[in-house]
Amino acid sequence: MTELVVRRLLIDLEQPVARHWCGGDAFLTAWFNALSMSFPIGEQFFIDSVRNGFKTLPPDQQAPLQAEVQGFVGQEATHRRIHALFNAQIEKHGLVNDWEPRARKRLKLMEGTDPRHGLAITAANEHFTALFAEWLLSHPQLLDGCEPRLKALWLWHSAEEAEHKCTAFDLYQVLGGSHAWRTRWMRRVTLVFLTDTLRQTANNLRRDGSLWRWSTWRSGARHMLGRDGLLRQTFKPWRAYFQRDFHPDQQASDLSANWLRDNATQYTRVGRAEPA
Repeated sequence: MTELVVRRLLIDLEQPVARHWCGGDAFLTAWFNALSMSFPIGEQFFIDSVRNGFKTLPPDQQAPLQAEVQGFVGQEATHRRIHALFNAQIEKHGLVNDWEPRARKRLKLMEGTDPRHGLAITAANEHFTALFAEWLLSHPQLLDGCEPRLKALWLWHSAEEAEHKCTAFDLYQVLGGSHAWRTRWMRRVTLVFLTDTLRQTANNLRRDGSLWRWSTWRSGARHMLGRDGLLRQTFKPWRAYFQRDFHPDQQASDLSANWLRDNATQYTRVGRAEPA
């Protein structure tokens, strides 16, 4: 069982955000913005999936998981709220969130289904976010040149994503979720997640007027496909998810704990997590 602390990040997102806030890099800004646009609806779905799965357990099986589930819900709810504030700022730049309406339509198809499906989808997405979080925590220089509050936002979120990456996976396993459905949903989530992310990134760049600049494409190729790029660095750990004996803890590192320890002045601990 993982101890998950709910934290409130001490930054002000009522103040405007620069158009190219990520060190002046149009591609990275558009990429991060696209990810943020998915978070409010995505985090709510993860919360609902974990809660619904947890409620199907008998009381004796709920007890050992309750604290971790409450911590997961509290962390994701905090991410949902703070990214809604961030999204409100970037929308002032003329950006339009086309991802969320598509996601809402797809999620309606999940209503009334076996709760293990929602958990499998959540576990797959949590694996993606954990891979991205690990990559970002190991390449914090990507955020050099941006405002300290925004650098703190993304590294704090990354640290907590790495911290709670096992919760949905473990709950799926406890509920008897099969390896076949877990990997089937990962294939589907991979296609949908990458398509939606790239589509929203391109949309952001088009509205920003920087889609067809050479510097944009050069940055995209370097940060996605280069030697230290996200896709190249995360392919092997992504593929490991399909192994029958896979568990998220197999890809653990100290980066999350180190950031949270070294940046304790950036947040306060919330006294009580949201109920499971």
